[in-house]
Amino acid sequence: MALRVAVARFNTVAGGPSLLRINHTFSRLKHFNSESPLAKHAKKRTSTVRLIGSGLAIGVVVGAAYSYFSDSERKLPGAIVNTPTQIPILKTLPTDLKVTRKVRHNDDEKADFILFQYPTCPFCCKVRAFLDYVKVPYDIVEVDPMLKQQISWSDYKKVPILLVKSSNGYQPLTDSTMIISALATYFKDKTFNIEDIANFYPSISYIDVDGKRKIDIMNKYFIMNEDESERLKRLDFDNERQWRKWSDDTLVHTLSPNAYRTLSEAIDSFKWFSIAGEWEKNFPFWETSLMIYGGAFMMWLISKKLKKKYMLKDNVRQSLYDECNTWVKAVEKNGGTFMGGNKPNLADLAVYGTLSSIEGCMAFKDLQENTKINVWFSNMKKVIL
Repeated sequence: MALRVAVARFNTVAGGPSLLRINHTFSRLKHFNSESPLAKHAKKRTSTVRLIGSGLAIGVVVGAAYSYFSDSERKLPGAIVNTPTQIPILKTLPTDLKVTRKVRHNDDEKADFILFQYPTCPFCCKVRAFLDYVKVPYDIVEVDPMLKQQISWSDYKKVPILLVKSSNGYQPLTDSTMIISALATYFKDKTFNIEDIANFYPSISYIDVDGKRKIDIMNKYFIMNEDESERLKRLDFDNERQWRKWSDDTLVHTLSPNAYRTLSEAIDSFKWFSIAGEWEKNFPFWETSLMIYGGAFMMWLISKKLKKKYMLKDNVRQSLYDECNTWVKAVEKNGGTFMGGNKPNLADLAVYGTLSSIEGCMAFKDLQENTKINVWFSNMKKVIL
């Protein structure tokens, strides 16, 4: 096209017949060969662009397909992935380990257990309730809930973590329910060491219905050496596991929205946490202040989401009352002082530990005044402390 324009301009200026013949010849050549060199070049460039574009598109599709199938657990709710999550055994204790409290029943006792905890975490309180009930000496390491530097040695960043001394070092146990089941198995029959017992409770990683990765522990509600051969025993164990699960899945979710119902209640709760955990003794002033006021503000915000997530009533106190009334009625129906009869079982210890986490909060005082929980709770405290 550019060549024809140039020729036309030249003809106009020169007006020579020879140029007209050249123009006529050009037209014949164009008719003979429908694509000029410039057209061919443009077509070649277009083809190159299309080729590059096609390659990019194919690359994106292949990459997306690879990502989907190689990491498909994120796409498929319920998918179980064999991802190891168990903390490996520690050959030696962390060099910066600072024991903040020692629980002893006799002066000459040595502790083979170290509990990393928050003082009023319901899951930590469950573990302490069990250890206190079976009268096991243990050490406590208070963890800063904001900075968590006390568990920097661990890839697992939640509490409780229980270190159990073994012949090869220290076996870490995680998840409060698994810890209690593993210890109950261990104390009942010590022919298995704690490392073997930890392997009875393998961790699994799975994707829930929201597409989020979750980690859980198989068999965590089971005591591995229980004899369930008789029907009545089997029913008792099923009942115990049912209520332990209820404590984890239902009761515990009513606590935060009640302990942090308002900002002022949240601050009061954290001040009590500070006293219970001796934060001023164990942490610098600035760190204690950060935990109290920063933690209170964060949990006040989070509690609003938890209320919605677990579909609690607008008056969250009533949700707490309802669940505790459910528990009290079940204990009364069972016919004993405790769910376990004349002595607590693991369900009693789980519920007691969970509720003891808010014992110093306004929510617990209201609970005592508006339900019948106090009789059972007082009886539990007598046999534990």
